[in-house]
Amino acid sequence: MVNDFKTGLVCGIGLAIAATSGLCVSQPAFAQVIPDRTLGSESSVVNSDVLIRGLTSDRVDGGARRGANLFHSFLEFNVAAGRGVYFSNPIGVGNIFSRVTGSNASNLAGRLGVLGTANLFLLNPNGIIFGPNASLDVAGSFTASTARDLLMADGTVYSATNPSASSLLTVSVPLGVQFGKDQPKATITNRGNLSTGQDLTLEAGNLDLQGQLQAGNNLTLKATETVKIRDTVTEPFVARSGAKMSTA
Repeated sequence: MVNDFKTGLVCGIGLAIAATSGLCVSQPAFAQVIPDRTLGSESSVVNSDVLIRGLTSDRVDGGARRGANLFHSFLEFNVAAGRGVYFSNPIGVGNIFSRVTGSNASNLAGRLGVLGTANLFLLNPNGIIFGPNASLDVAGSFTASTARDLLMADGTVYSATNPSASSLLTVSVPLGVQFGKDQPKATITNRGNLSTGQDLTLEAGNLDLQGQLQAGNNLTLKATETVKIRDTVTEPFVARSGAKMSTA
């Protein structure tokens, strides 16, 4: 079963929804991928200018492995236009968790991918921007969120705003994300064509959507405040899922 909608089908989800004309979004200059020091000797290692699937890319190695989980932590996380950022996927790793502990939003103007079939999670409470040429190369599931914490089944958290609270990394499976009570309502903006092999989840204070979203399995769009759809006749907003589509 394939679920397919354009702008009209996201109405009635209990959020403020606006359809507006397309806007031109400038792409600022930014540093690409800078690991922080919160994981100590298990910090991420970035190998630059690696040719991956025909595209000059940064390959993210290292990280803190716990069972089938691999944890990464960054001060800055961006993908420049015309380039890629790929996460290495060691044998046996099924989930790759990445958080941004710095104060800037993530600007993803190129390709973000995983060199394997692991699920990828990107947590940045400051916001996430997918530019007009942004794309995903993720065979598994992809979750992008502006939440403060990632909650695990054993009660531990992987926090982007309080890294010391997640000093004990876990082999447990992820349950979901947690927004702070007084956390600013950051935005996920999409202008690109995002496609995954399995689930695709965008979860933020606000969602600002254009372009295309395609999930091989479930597609989930969640906002604690507003969903804004920028739709034009020539470039309609399109979302497709191979199974369930959720906007709750």
